[in-house]
Order: sequence, then structure tokens, then C-alpha cells
Amino acid sequence: MKKTIGMLGMALLSGVLFSCNGGTNTTEPMKTGYTDMEALEAIFSRKSVRQFVADRPVEQEKIELMLRAGMAAPSAMDRRPWEIVVFSDRESMDQLAESLPYAKILTQAPMAIVVCGDREKSEHNWYIDCSAVTQNILLAAEALGLGAVWTGVYPGQERVDLVSAALGLPEHIIPLNVIPIGYPDGEHQPKDKWDESKVHYNKW
Repeated sequence: MKKTIGMLGMALLSGVLFSCNGGTNTTEPMKTGYTDMEALEAIFSRKSVRQFVADRPVEQEKIELMLRAGMAAPSAMDRRPWEIVVFSDRESMDQLAESLPYAKILTQAPMAIVVCGDREKSEHNWYIDCSAVTQNILLAAEALGLGAVWTGVYPGQERVDLVSAALGLPEHIIPLNVIPIGYPDGEHQPKDKWDESKVHYNKW
């Protein structure tokens, strides 16, 4: 029995490593170059950060790690309907900050990520798949010592039109959100959202 469990564990581990390395079958984990926090610690430490050190840019290697983490998300039928726009152009960020009701903090952030969905690849599930991408990006930001916050775009058509116009998105690409990202300015504490009353076993 122990041997079977051990073999299963190795198989699962190999599958994770296979996924993290873009499909390369290897027993070596993806090396990030950082002493990243454990996955559960990142989950419980994650918080919405709305104040950033404006003059401290985010390193390119950290941006790529967040994007890789995002694209490690699951998707329905493995269609991967996500498209991601990374931008740090001050004019564009200030323009969106002025236009979007929930993204005023773009004026402080040194960069932002917009997670978009391709409706031609997944007409009905794209926003679910892209939500998984977004959560992975938020957790990766936390693990890398960065602050981030999910600001909603979809399904508000006016917000969708504003972001699409600002970023030159094709008609079939729909922005789900704008994620301002940077180094946190000040102390930010996570919320304990555990509520045992919301847990149901076997039936309601």
C-alpha cells in the first residue's frame, strides 16, 4: 500500500513539474531565482493593495513569473482562452485611472496587467478561466513581495469599451479586469475570511 501511494505521489509530482516547465518532461522543478514563500502562506497572506511606491518599478523577471503563474491556471477543455496585456505607459495608466471608477490607483502604480478573454476560443467559459489566471497572478505577486488588486472591468459594457479602446483590443478580446501592481507603500494586512458556517458536508 505504501509503495502504491509513493508511486502515485511521484506521478503527481512529475505531472506538476511537467506543467510548470511548459510541457517538458523533467524531474527538475522550475527555478525562479527567488526564495518564494510557500503556496499556502501566499494564499493566506494575499491582500488587496491600493497604495504603491510610485517610483519603484517592478523587475521584468518578476513580471514574467506572474505571467507564467497566471498561465498555469486550468481552463475548460484546456482551451486557454486568455490574452494578457502588460502596460506601464504613464499616459495610458493615467487615462484609464481617470475613466475607470475602480482603478483610480493606477495613478500610483508603476505597472498594470489586464487579463482578457478570447470569445472565439471560449464563448461561455472564458471569464471563468480568466478568473483563475487572475487569482494565480495575485498569489504570485504576493509571493514575490509585490502588492496587487483586482479592479473589475467585465461585465460593465462601458468599462469594457473604455479599456478596449485605450489598449487597442480586437473586438473578440474582452478585458476581464485591470490589476494595478507595484511595491506596497505602508502596511497592509490580510483579512481572515474563514467562516465555518458556510461549510456544508454531504448535503446542506
